[in-house]
Amino acid sequence: MRRTSNYGNYTMSMSFPPFTKAVKWLIIANGLIFLLDALLGRVSPGIGRDIVLWFSLIPALVMHGYVWQLVTYSFLHSGLWHILFNMLWLWMFGSQFEMDWGSSRFLEFYFFCVIGAALSTIAVAYAGLLGLTPLVPTVGASGGIYGILMAFGILYANREIMLFPIPFTIKAKYFVIGLIFITLYLSISGPGGVAYVAHLGGLLFGYIFIRFMPRHGVVAGTSERYFGLRNAYYRWKRRRAAKKFEVYMRKHDRNQYFDEHGNFRDPERRPPEKGNGEHRGPWVN
Repeated sequence: MRRTSNYGNYTMSMSFPPFTKAVKWLIIANGLIFLLDALLGRVSPGIGRDIVLWFSLIPALVMHGYVWQLVTYSFLHSGLWHILFNMLWLWMFGSQFEMDWGSSRFLEFYFFCVIGAALSTIAVAYAGLLGLTPLVPTVGASGGIYGILMAFGILYANREIMLFPIPFTIKAKYFVIGLIFITLYLSISGPGGVAYVAHLGGLLFGYIFIRFMPRHGVVAGTSERYFGLRNAYYRWKRRRAAKKFEVYMRKHDRNQYFDEHGNFRDPERRPPEKGNGEHRGPWVN
């Protein structure tokens, strides 16, 4: 698949996308944690249970201060096929966004979807919907992956995707629509409802990021808004101080302090005389 400059255009080739920096490190981190988890689980099943308890997404624990689980759950996986397909999709689709946006904005988008999927899972669990409870753990990067797929379906709607290993291509927008319906069906009828709710949460937050977040990213947009508000506050303070000063000056004969040009003139300092006997006003920068 070869990049084009416009989101809506597409060309097909037999090449694979490159391993961009952020995608590469996400894959490495997920792989190493998966191997470490598997090794520790073999050494001691108790350690494996502790890892799930501390680092998977358990809504009841998050509500009691385990807020790191909103991110750490995305680095745990339940099996080899689980992590392989997640990392494959992260590479195939995430690399495109990192090449277009840069590493910082791509990581911001990815973890926005990961955290959004976690919050969706917590909300559904505490609402008691779909038979979910706050004590059921959730693991996997699928929330972030599904957010990437949603964004790809919006921005690259007409890009054709090959459904490997089936030799069949489909436009990205139809692929995402089908994915939403399948995930919605599985979340309602399947036994793994929690995981599928996280998938739907990733889809939802991927859509929110693309449609409503600033083009240059949430962090940059928030920073600009903060500095804009701060500067507006300082301007308001200056205007307020100026008005108070004007009121004070009117009470004390304004002409004593300003010359005909509006420059400040210290009444206690006698200006130097000109050659013809006239007074010269002070120089003001």
